Amino acid sequence: MAKKITRVEGGESSSASTVKETRQFVATDESKSKAKTFRIIAVISWAVAIGFEIVAILLLRKPPINTTYLIILIVAALIFAVIGSLLWKKSNRFDPASEKDKVKFFIQNQLGLIISIIAFLPLIILIFTNKDLSGKQKGLVGTIGVIALLIAGVTGIDFNPPSQEEYMDQTNQVETLNDGVNLVYWTKSGRSYHLYQDCSYINTDRTDEIFEGSVAQARELKNITDICDRCQNRAEKEKGIIEE
Repeated sequence: MAKKITRVEGGESSSASTVKETRQFVATDESKSKAKTFRIIAVISWAVAIGFEIVAILLLRKPPINTTYLIILIVAALIFAVIGSLLWKKSNRFDPASEKDKVKFFIQNQLGLIISIIAFLPLIILIFTNKDLSGKQKGLVGTIGVIALLIAGVTGIDFNPPSQEEYMDQTNQVETLNDGVNLVYWTKSGRSYHLYQDCSYINTDRTDEIFEGSVAQARELKNITDICDRCQNRAEKEKGIIEE
């Protein structure tokens, strides 16, 4: 049964010669625009999370302290911190940093973790050192605060941060195997991009739609980072890179 092929619009496929001349990945204007939008919303979400933290800190300074309100503020801060981190990580896939500047690369990709620490650690310290809270209250609210910090922190960490160099290497690999064309295929639930739309891994009864686009688009939209081993072997055999 023929599968529906959906072309992802907006991306530009670099030719092999262009890649060799520039030797650097440059996000398209559309990708940069999307990244900017995601980052603006992420910053706003983080600002709201820190705002809830400030309100909670002020609440701690005005006994008697309502622990219910305090918990609500912590949970609200957590929700906005997580939203901000998810959007920020998504923006980095559209416009990745370069590994050449180690400090900038780390900050840009792990900013969600940094913001999470800022949003929760000071509050947790104040909760456990507050003299107006009973031991039971400190145990309850403090534990919730620590859990919120852990959730926000783990969500904020990018364990596989994208980089311009990674995009360039993957694009070079695909173009080498694909006659200089930066074109790959993937599915909604797939974890690899493919060189051939008739690859048996994506041409199954469970697949009703196959997407095609550039290597960068596969990473931007589905965070796919790996090439299909079967497609890679097939291309290498066809080009005589490896013997059958």
